[in-house]
Amino acid sequence: MPGDSSYLNNTATEKNTFDVIVVGSGISGGWAAKELCEKGLKVLLLDRGRNVEHPDYPTANKAPWEFEHRGTLSAEDRKDHHIQTRHYSYREDNKHFYINDTQNPYEEINRFDWVRGDIVGGRSMLWGRACYRWSDHEFESNAKDGHGVDWPIRYRDLAPWYDHVEKFVGVSGNRDGIASLPDGEFLPPFEMNCVEKDLKARLESKYATRKLIMGRTANLTQPIHNRTQCQARNVCHRGCPFGAYFSSNAATIPAALATGKLTVRPGALVLQVLYDEQKRKATGVEVLDVSTKQTEKFFARVIFLNASTVATAAILLRSTSHRFPNGLGNGSDQVGRNLMDHHKGISVTASVDGFEDSYYSGRRPTALYIPRFKNILEPDSRFLRGYHLNAGASRGGAEPAEQIGAGFKDAMCEPGPWKIRLYGYGECLPYQDNRVTLSKTKTDPWGLPMISIDCTFRENEKTMHADMRATGREMLESLGYKNVTDSSKISSPGNANHEMGTARMGKDPKTSVLNSFNQLHEVPNIFITDGSCMASSACLNPSITYMAITARACDYAVKQMNRLDL
Repeated sequence: MPGDSSYLNNTATEKNTFDVIVVGSGISGGWAAKELCEKGLKVLLLDRGRNVEHPDYPTANKAPWEFEHRGTLSAEDRKDHHIQTRHYSYREDNKHFYINDTQNPYEEINRFDWVRGDIVGGRSMLWGRACYRWSDHEFESNAKDGHGVDWPIRYRDLAPWYDHVEKFVGVSGNRDGIASLPDGEFLPPFEMNCVEKDLKARLESKYATRKLIMGRTANLTQPIHNRTQCQARNVCHRGCPFGAYFSSNAATIPAALATGKLTVRPGALVLQVLYDEQKRKATGVEVLDVSTKQTEKFFARVIFLNASTVATAAILLRSTSHRFPNGLGNGSDQVGRNLMDHHKGISVTASVDGFEDSYYSGRRPTALYIPRFKNILEPDSRFLRGYHLNAGASRGGAEPAEQIGAGFKDAMCEPGPWKIRLYGYGECLPYQDNRVTLSKTKTDPWGLPMISIDCTFRENEKTMHADMRATGREMLESLGYKNVTDSSKISSPGNANHEMGTARMGKDPKTSVLNSFNQLHEVPNIFITDGSCMASSACLNPSITYMAITARACDYAVKQMNRLDL
């Protein structure tokens, strides 16, 4: 009867029951929501951050003089965002997208720069948008050199899913025919400027093993899916009202909402996954409303954990039971281990003569790319794996002029000299003791065991980093450029924003957390397709691979659900 408590409980449970719960709305979570909704499933998308709907980006069209501090950060900003300010991307014009570090602390055993959005859409609003497919050089590297565990998939398993996601994302680039960097479904590329074309000609004529290509980026060069092309304004970090760069907010969440199957719940911090000991499967999640501090439970047949590499590991570790006293699906003791991030921090610059009468239009949203050549085409026994380099040429501001009056003003209107800059990203090997754990003595403001992170780069990364700097300098000098300077300070783990590996895929449940379709070995109705799932880090930007892995896992999950195997 309507007044009966059992009726009320059943009604509340039914209201909070979905086919699938997706935890996290960033790059991978947004894709999971889209794919599952478009296959007819009723989906709940949870995110701890506040809601941001496309194109509601309050600073997107502001002029520099409209900002109170003219683009600089206040003392209060630095105090409350002392972790976020470690990264160049945190600025006055986009600070409202980032998490408050004072209110959301974590423990650093060794320094780890956990850069986080606090919004629906997560870091899909903040990413650099580079999209490079992994090849079998990446998927086979662990097996070949014995570090980490062998990937349970190869490039052929992901190739059709790369096709699938690239067509929706809108990746601009060339089909360059490089075996170690597979071509994709690309929109027309952005253009190199005159100095970059000269750099490409010099580089490729001197080095048979090295190529310089236009960056492949999730910025549209043609309108698709109700999104228009990039305006080359160089303010992507504010949010793009044109939808020209891919984000969950501009692309996957609207697509999921259009099905009528999606419910979005912002401000929902997932405390734990609920596990049924008798049925030996997950039944739902318990969440804390960050505004009201009230808890609530939601139920589903299948759960996708896409909360981010660190947060997903923490959710699993908090989800204890009689069967899993050390965390859900953690019989292997691998949950939280093998944390990786790319290392960066080198810069090599040179001046360029002979193009003083040339300039360029707009501010292109992507750099050029020199694909990895070390330990693919150029063996180097000093370190395992390798790195890629990015490049670009531009003209800065006017040179200082010691004059006054009209002559001074005219001089200040002239562009400065051409300069070339190289920088890069290197691979980090998986190490068991680079890990995420839960503190046994400290709690966070939500009353949860505080997340503790211990991650360092080792000799392999440091040796590679030094070679990246030396190779960049040698390259520009050998190509005849002048005034070559270089600098290097290896980044702290986390600062490349490519953290991954804490719930790795693998063939053996004793040494890995997930199977080849991203199911927990021990709880198959839980899927994890964010950076946690990665068994190695490669040196390539990982986001397009997360998307392909997610789409593949969603397809498999739906087929299993239709067969009633989940």
